[in-house]
Amino acid sequence: MNNIITTNALTKEYDHKKVVNTLDLHVPEGSVYGFLGPNGAGKSTTLKMLLGLVKPTGGEIRVFGKKLSQENRLEILKQTGSLIEAPSYYGHLSGKENLRIICKLKNVPEKDIMRVLHLVRMEKQMDKKVKNYSLGMKQRLGIAAALLGSPRLLLLDEPTNGLDPAGIQEIRELIRDLPEHGITVLVSSHLLAEIDQMATDVGIIDKGHLIFQDSLVILHEHSRSRILFQTSDNEAAFRLLNTAGMSVKWETDSFYLDHVSDDIVMDAVGQCVNAGIGVFRVTEQQKSLEDIFLSLTGKQVSL
Repeated sequence: MNNIITTNALTKEYDHKKVVNTLDLHVPEGSVYGFLGPNGAGKSTTLKMLLGLVKPTGGEIRVFGKKLSQENRLEILKQTGSLIEAPSYYGHLSGKENLRIICKLKNVPEKDIMRVLHLVRMEKQMDKKVKNYSLGMKQRLGIAAALLGSPRLLLLDEPTNGLDPAGIQEIRELIRDLPEHGITVLVSSHLLAEIDQMATDVGIIDKGHLIFQDSLVILHEHSRSRILFQTSDNEAAFRLLNTAGMSVKWETDSFYLDHVSDDIVMDAVGQCVNAGIGVFRVTEQQKSLEDIFLSLTGKQVSL
């Protein structure tokens, strides 16, 4: 699969401090790439560099296979939509009227308005004044504006910030559907659960460094499952299975086996039962995305 964005040693320094440090991003075409990290990790600065709004201190950016430069920035931006921070709008105008203004600024035919309103599911609210929109509707209007002109790439910076659960669900479903319309999405967030539910690929940034980058499937493979046992005599069961050569581990008042096959679990249960130890419960526990992040960065992140 081709990469729609590639950066090589991308770096940004402010006052001799590197807020983005030798970043090598690879965003596959047709993906929803979740750019994940705590607040202040360097996510927004990276997105602004990808749009040419901030000049890198060092490194290279390639978008659509072309090196981003002053000469070709506008050509690249014509195929790129973005929503950085809060969307701008005229509150006294309707959603459709706001989009008409964006069409003129982008030199896009007004017939494109109905297409983007359909994409963000706002046809029924298009004639309502924007000042009467909910926060989620304003966010969807901002995404609609970014989609005018049929961009191949969409950059979204924390698009679910401040939304209620229903608004978050709407934006999440919208983002997940966009690759079906030929749009690659790079979405930044500090909300681990959100990225987990809408991304196909993930890059994790911490203190300006990229500490993980791969598909979401590979990230979850870091989440080695464990089998937790609860028996009538946990200490006796632990000793029994340990003597049998199983790599059992003790935790609080119970024990578990790490990432083992069904055959080994069946063997462990059988040995306990044959020794007269009752097995109450066998539970598979898998690390959440939050646990994986903690193991990669050594710290908790906002949820």
